[in-house]
Amino acid sequence: MHAVIIGAGIGGLSLGIRLAAAGWQVTVVEALDKPGGRAYVLDKDGYTFDMGPTVLTVPHFIEELFALQPGDDGLDAPDFPAHVLPTGEDDVRIREGISGGPHTSRYVQIRPILPFYRIYFDDGTYFDYDGDPESTRRQIEAIEPADLEGYERFHRDARAIFERGFLELGYTYFGDPWTMFKVVPDLLKLDAVRSLFGFTSRYFKSDKLRQVFSFETLLVGGNPLRVPAIYAMIHFVEKTWGIHFAMGGTGALVSAMVRKLEELGGTLRTSAPVERILVDDRRKATGVQLEGGESIASDIVVSNADYAHTYMKLLEPRHRRWNPDWKVRAMRYSMSLVVIYFGFRKREGEVLDLQHHNIILGPRYEALLTDIFDRKVLADDFSQYLHVPTLTDPSLAPEGCHACYTLIPVPHNGSGIDWTETGPRFADRVLEMLDEEGYIPGLRERITVKEVITPDHFEGRMRSWLGNAFGVEPRLEHSAFFRPHNRSEDITDLYLVGASAQPGAGTPSVMMSAKMTARAIAADHPQQAVAAK
Repeated sequence: MHAVIIGAGIGGLSLGIRLAAAGWQVTVVEALDKPGGRAYVLDKDGYTFDMGPTVLTVPHFIEELFALQPGDDGLDAPDFPAHVLPTGEDDVRIREGISGGPHTSRYVQIRPILPFYRIYFDDGTYFDYDGDPESTRRQIEAIEPADLEGYERFHRDARAIFERGFLELGYTYFGDPWTMFKVVPDLLKLDAVRSLFGFTSRYFKSDKLRQVFSFETLLVGGNPLRVPAIYAMIHFVEKTWGIHFAMGGTGALVSAMVRKLEELGGTLRTSAPVERILVDDRRKATGVQLEGGESIASDIVVSNADYAHTYMKLLEPRHRRWNPDWKVRAMRYSMSLVVIYFGFRKREGEVLDLQHHNIILGPRYEALLTDIFDRKVLADDFSQYLHVPTLTDPSLAPEGCHACYTLIPVPHNGSGIDWTETGPRFADRVLEMLDEEGYIPGLRERITVKEVITPDHFEGRMRSWLGNAFGVEPRLEHSAFFRPHNRSEDITDLYLVGASAQPGAGTPSVMMSAKMTARAIAADHPQQAVAAK
């Protein structure tokens, strides 16, 4: 049987690997000239820039994919094998060397990053978050001694959310209301439905610590003021398995996944944008038509594209009852980004006072989030994530240089901002700030290469509705059953995978999404599963 997957992002490739291992003939069609989707790689003047995700967590998800062999889809194996489960308070994370398993290491080298993040506050102080219990408590005490007791309670309650929400329910596919209603009492008991920021504020008096333990959802497109507190589990996901980096960049992981797909017999076609999903009179997906007019017939179709693009651009309205235009438009979509990719010359003897991952917070937190997500205005102040991968892997830049990007959350294109005019000026302000406030002294005179993307990039090149950067916003009303379903309700044999589908955005989540979608496909096509075995 033949499966066509639209989009060679990490979600689409993860699913392609699983289906190919299960015996499907797999064709992945990608609109861009190379794979990766949001994890696309920009090569420019000797620099290698990851254009998308750079934070890797839960390395055993990656190991599971690379361990798959023909006839073994891995769907019956434990989602969290005993050897990867947390064992208590002991700090057992991999702190040096190679953090990928033996199968992963055949394809790509993954290394742990410490600290996970350096979080800079507007007053120039910072918090190095590395998940180490002693270091964490020592820094909390330095900021606000009274919050040590609050941290112990936060740690206990976040752990309970992690154990229930991630370890037990992480792979639950909420395809019907009853599946969701069964878990609501537990979530209420854990206080996991209030906002993450509200949840965190129960434990910490310090504004700085409230920010430290709530900012991470911005890296998956979620507003800490709106995402449900179940996202407190991110703290424990990172604490349990650490944060990692693929040597060569995330693009090296993407290339390794393509290699694995092809070893299993799958095919990747790049520069092959899909114009529409083919549907017969019984409302069954029968393949895709490319923009050049070529049709590819298949038994199933899976979209790793943006949810809104899939339904409003690739499917005719007459085929859609569950996802009509008005419903798709009514969903809340994540914020967008301005990302500045830049390389600069090192100074002789210079040691950058930065880490691999740096969160640089502006003077406002709650008000800035409201400006971005609700008011949809570009404020005078901003916060940013500054990524300096050459501190870990110098090969990503020419000798004597650093490669960086800095990512700034901004409103999506529902704002009406003219980014052709605003984008260059805004990028200059950001680089000026990094220079004049001493994060990278003398930066502007040392820059050798620069590339800027705005929400227009996400709306145009990435085909994301309103230029959103992470798909459907992870709010309470867009969670579980209310998030787009991995099995289409409108079209038989049409499936979704990736950031817009369940469980949500972020590298580990889209890998989980691939396994959830693969299970739905196996349930719908048991004859294929039997044939593969």
